[in-house]
Amino acid sequence: MTKAELVERIAAKINLTKKDTERVVNIVFGSIIQSLAGSDKVELRGFGSFRVRSRESRDGRNPRTGDKVAIPPKKVPFFKAGKELRELVDGKPEENGSAVSSDGVRASASVPRAGGTEEKPF
Repeated sequence: MTKAELVERIAAKINLTKKDTERVVNIVFGSIIQSLAGSDKVELRGFGSFRVRSRESRDGRNPRTGDKVAIPPKKVPFFKAGKELRELVDGKPEENGSAVSSDGVRASASVPRAGGTEEKPF
């Protein structure tokens, strides 16, 4: 899925314009990027966590010449999938029995309706 496809899907589900939805998506991604740039951890329960890992310096090889090349230490972003995401991808049912629909909404979650009543998403 591309960012444009994500924006389109979200816009259709929450009844926003694509332009407004794209702004929201950009703000969310920007916030995650800023947190990681500051070496903060970003945890999204049920989805996973992003953090920065440090890689030590190491020796590598130039593929053309075969010469040794010193690779300097660096920091890289790292994502660890949460338990619920891992189980969904693996096709295992969740232990608590709540399912997640194709739009990512939990079956056990309520969706607010106009007039203040709540409705199950499916």
